[in-house]
Amino acid sequence: MKLGRRSLLLALALAAASACTRVGGAPGASAARHAWTIPGVVRIAVSGSPKTLNPILSTTVIESLVETFVLDPLIATDPEGRDIPVLAQTVPTLENGGISQDGLTIVYHLRHGVRWHDGAPFTSRDVKFSFAAIMNENTAVSTRHGYDDVARVDTPDAYTAIVHLKHPFAPAIHTFFAHSDSPFMILPAHLLDRYKNLDRVPFNEHPVGTGPFRFVRWAHGDRIDYIANDSYFLGKPNLRRIEVHFVQDENTIVNQLRSHEIDWFFEPTSTVYPELKTIPGLDIRLIPINSYDALQFNTKRAPFNDARVRRAIGLAIDKQELVQKLTFGTATAATEDLPAFMWAFDPHAGTTARDLPAARALLDAAGWGSDASGIRRRGGRSLTVGLAYQTGSAIDRRSVTMIAAMLRDAGIAVEIKGYNVTLLYASAAEHGILASGNFDAALETWFAGVDPDDSTQLLCNQFPPKGWNWSRYCDPRMDDAQRIALSHYDRPTRKRAYAQIEQLLANDAPFIYLLWPRQIEPINNDLRNFRPNGIVENWNAYAWSI
Repeated sequence: MKLGRRSLLLALALAAASACTRVGGAPGASAARHAWTIPGVVRIAVSGSPKTLNPILSTTVIESLVETFVLDPLIATDPEGRDIPVLAQTVPTLENGGISQDGLTIVYHLRHGVRWHDGAPFTSRDVKFSFAAIMNENTAVSTRHGYDDVARVDTPDAYTAIVHLKHPFAPAIHTFFAHSDSPFMILPAHLLDRYKNLDRVPFNEHPVGTGPFRFVRWAHGDRIDYIANDSYFLGKPNLRRIEVHFVQDENTIVNQLRSHEIDWFFEPTSTVYPELKTIPGLDIRLIPINSYDALQFNTKRAPFNDARVRRAIGLAIDKQELVQKLTFGTATAATEDLPAFMWAFDPHAGTTARDLPAARALLDAAGWGSDASGIRRRGGRSLTVGLAYQTGSAIDRRSVTMIAAMLRDAGIAVEIKGYNVTLLYASAAEHGILASGNFDAALETWFAGVDPDDSTQLLCNQFPPKGWNWSRYCDPRMDDAQRIALSHYDRPTRKRAYAQIEQLLANDAPFIYLLWPRQIEPINNDLRNFRPNGIVENWNAYAWSI
């Protein structure tokens, strides 16, 4: 999970995200460039700053953006959900023998003739080292999900890397140096294998990659500059230069778009969407992503250990009203966690409808009767939800107010509890609110990858600090379904498993899934071949032109 936009992360994904919506003119609608366009130069603004340029240490989507210009994955994903070999020569599958029939061996045949920006050849040594770097316990890697299922990596020659798994892991191809929720890329062994850990090495501020652009400089708090790598193995980039500007205030970036100082506002929030639509010369994309906004419960804390209470809260919320008033229609109402465009989506699980009579009936059945004030009570205790949210998010501030009013209609009181983003998402050792379980319910934004794998939030063995199961939800039926989904490579078997997973989520309601956001991507409509895939927007930057 790479956090970004309005929480910490993403990360993200898709399987058919070609269904993006455009607002305004299509790219290249006029033959002549705008007067403000600088030929061969793309100027990007992001509302934040990176802390590192090393992907295995990264936690934000901004860091993924600035790293991807320089570094390459083994495999990318295009907007239609197709796997695209990058440093790999082909995509391993069961059909082509790249994945063994027992699912325990994956063979990557690597491209020949690829060179790092300093001239050193790219080989299988770099792939093996990159796996080892992620598993180095001395390095503060952001996540090891999936990589910890690798038994060893063999390199029989310079252009073959063989990954041996401890057990079958179906999301492997979309996890290992691919467009997962944490899109890691291959690192240069010849520069980094001398270090005991990678937490503080020169590379983290001055990366050397194989990618389409060379890193020039990082002026902290201001910008990063890149120049074209004309020897790029997928073809000479059309652009000559890229600038990424760090601007903390979204309204300032909107003004920069209006005055044509930038060409792309990277992932703005929906708060500024109405104003973006008034700016001429923009193409505004709404990109489907494997992401959700949800109300997450602490299922170990009474009375939220009762699924009837959790379902009642969900039925009392008007998701459609949240979509319109919070996101101005840029999101869609969610049923469960997997968005409708994903191949694993189950249309029979969950609901987007508000149903106050059903919510009240569930609370009655759970023994929560109404008092004279209309608030539900049981045993002298009022039904009150402590609702945690991050104070730095304008959307979250509005969300909790709207949700509190909706729950009041069902006789549920809400105590709003705001935290800064660092405290909300900190580790259990650092007394983070979510990781330590110090909450009743919390607003959460989650970004995933191209695969529907949602196990890190739902398995019994993923309680903090081992995983992201902050809700402390544990059900043997969920574990069984997840094991099937993770250990079978054929899609029909996995789809049946995810249908069961989605039904369990609907019935047990450890989360109330509110919205499926879409990425908002406003660009100068002179920018051609901009094809964001919902995970890594600049995956094909070598093909861009302006």
